[in-house]
Amino acid sequence: QVQLVESGGGSVQPGGSLRLSCAASGLIFSGYAMSWYRQGPGKERELVASITSGDGSTNYADSVKGRFTIYRDNSKNTVYLQMDSLNVEDTAVYYCNARNWFGNINYWGKGTLVTVSS
Repeated sequence: QVQLVESGGGSVQPGGSLRLSCAASGLIFSGYAMSWYRQGPGKERELVASITSGDGSTNYADSVKGRFTIYRDNSKNTVYLQMDSLNVEDTAVYYCNARNWFGNINYWGKGTLVTVSS
């Protein structure tokens, strides 16, 4: 059974940092592209960042470029999202996603809440 478990969410002041983790089990982690999505209050879920399974190429939403960094540790079956210079617009539930090479299989975590507030 595939499980993606996010952790690291919490409350932080504007300008602060958090690091999210997503621990995967039940799948060949190195063979999956990993992504972080988020859904803010009253908003649709959006892609934040992704990292490929092969060469580890990354992609970011324009709103987080230069502030967020996605990286993976295949030896730990874990993907991370380092979030710096957080602002109130980053407040959301953050979800971890695993997608296979063909894109026809997706797994989701249950999410972790990030609240940015003064």
